[in-house]
Amino acid sequence: MKPSNKTSRRNFLEKSAIGALGVIGASQIVKSCTTGESVGAVTVPEILKTAVDGQPIRAGVVGCGGRGSGAAINFLDAGPKLSIVAIADVFQDRIDGIRTKLKDEKGVELPDANCFTGFDAYKRLLEVDLDLVILATPPFFRPEHFQACVAARKHVFMEKPVAVDPVGARAVMAASKQAEAAGLCVVTGTQRRHSWNYNNVLARVKAGMMGDIVATNVYWNQNKLWHREKQAGWTEMEFMLRDWVNWTWLSGDHIVEQHVHNIDVSNWFVGSHPLEAVGMGSRLRRPTGDCYDNFSVDFIYDKSVHMNSMCRQINDCATSVSEFIRGTKGYTNGKSAIWDAEGNMLYEYIAPVDEAGESTMNSPYVQEHIDLVTAIRTGNQIVEAEETAKSVLTAIMGRESAYTGKKVTWEEMMGSDLVLGPKGELALGPVDFKAVIPIAGSAAE
Repeated sequence: MKPSNKTSRRNFLEKSAIGALGVIGASQIVKSCTTGESVGAVTVPEILKTAVDGQPIRAGVVGCGGRGSGAAINFLDAGPKLSIVAIADVFQDRIDGIRTKLKDEKGVELPDANCFTGFDAYKRLLEVDLDLVILATPPFFRPEHFQACVAARKHVFMEKPVAVDPVGARAVMAASKQAEAAGLCVVTGTQRRHSWNYNNVLARVKAGMMGDIVATNVYWNQNKLWHREKQAGWTEMEFMLRDWVNWTWLSGDHIVEQHVHNIDVSNWFVGSHPLEAVGMGSRLRRPTGDCYDNFSVDFIYDKSVHMNSMCRQINDCATSVSEFIRGTKGYTNGKSAIWDAEGNMLYEYIAPVDEAGESTMNSPYVQEHIDLVTAIRTGNQIVEAEETAKSVLTAIMGRESAYTGKKVTWEEMMGSDLVLGPKGELALGPVDFKAVIPIAGSAAE
């Protein structure tokens, strides 16, 4: 059931000023559909359909695989006067692929002089005249690349996760503070935070429609993702980089690389991060790498609020990519509706439609770039890196508990010196460490 006083998007935009995330809606008093009880004032963020016009923004892309090339297109779709002017990747074939995609889909032709390869390609890209950098390499590289962008005073869009280990996550937190002080804007690929539906539901949760949050359940259970078989002529490093989602030092394992989306929703709705975790997991069917293919973790927030987290990447098993948030008066799935304790619907988000009845809600992959560009052009700063790093560190905490079988605390993660990956300078040759698949606990005597 929709509240009867919902403000239409068109009327709202005609009457309101543009903000960094979009437009902030007028406060509304929400009443329970079943009792008529007033439960609080709601401020609904009305998110812009397209970025505001303004100064041209020139962007570079570091990491030109599927997500990097996709993010480049999403950025160009976000509004007027946006351009991609430089690209960087370890591999030449990735450079060739994104150049073809940009030319075919957007008519963008990049000069050879602005296309860089190698592990240091990001440094040469930062010497180009640009305003913003899209970071979409395997996440092992994210802290180093983000720190370099902040030092170069560039706005940043970076994909999640923003780190694979506690040292990297804390480095991103520190660089986020520096970005904030420098007036830079940073968005981090947590699309649900930019989705119209999640924002409308959260506004009503914050107003108390379902009471205080007492528990959450989050899931990313799906079929096997993908892997690469080692090809003739590939070095060990090249194989790992091309097969990166299956290697913990490059991806963080799938609880960090993928399931962090759902964990971030729980942290976002609860308004904090868990203090400890006890988890389990195993590797049953993954054909390459050293990652697990299933995790189940009990996270505990302050006030004994529990988050049950479950993720799996195995074919022919039950699937679910979802969140469930329980309150003292009801519950929500986060993305579309709120129900009372008896299962009566209190609120349902209905996407706006055009004259033909088609939804006008943006893809969140484009919306996050709309919000970033708007923030840059209006001066209403948005910096998401620290909050995302906390969600990533939450996932790392769960991973380490599953790997060891021990309870792991937030305090331990904030003091941990764990750094994943090879030591020293990286090169496309042998890799100087041995990957070990963790086994929790000890064998029976």
